Amino acid sequence: MNYTMAVSWLEQRGVKLEAIAEIVYKLQKPYNALLELEQCLDSVKSVLHKREVQYTLMTGIAMDMMAERKQWPEPLQSMLEADESLYGVDETLALGITSMFGMIGLTSFGYLDKNKLGILGQLNNDHSGIHVFLDDLVAGLAAAASARIAHQDPNAVKYDKVDS
Repeated sequence: MNYTMAVSWLEQRGVKLEAIAEIVYKLQKPYNALLELEQCLDSVKSVLHKREVQYTLMTGIAMDMMAERKQWPEPLQSMLEADESLYGVDETLALGITSMFGMIGLTSFGYLDKNKLGILGQLNNDHSGIHVFLDDLVAGLAAAASARIAHQDPNAVKYDKVDS
């Protein structure tokens, strides 16, 4: 139920899972020559099946929607409308998603937060709505799905040698 709802909320805000998978693909393809876009989509779906991720996502989307309806007290309303650069609560919320997959998720999130690949740039530049939380949450989803693929890569170098 919550997975379906989270996907629906994303789609209502203009974000398709395939768009997130494309970001994951761009992040991981340089490290995995055999990677297919379908694997990236499966990874996005897997991350999105986690209840903690669903709750975080719905909370952030609801906060963006409240800002669009001007339901926040000042000065928060003005800060959200301006997407205030020092307002870091949006990134903090998204980091909850990336933290489930270690440092690679965190560093990928930082990269995406700065470079705004794909749908992230569209959300960031779309002034018809407020996407203060959504762009970071989508980046968090993509970073987590990317890290998940990296952790599962069977071709990753293994260090099994034990000192005696």
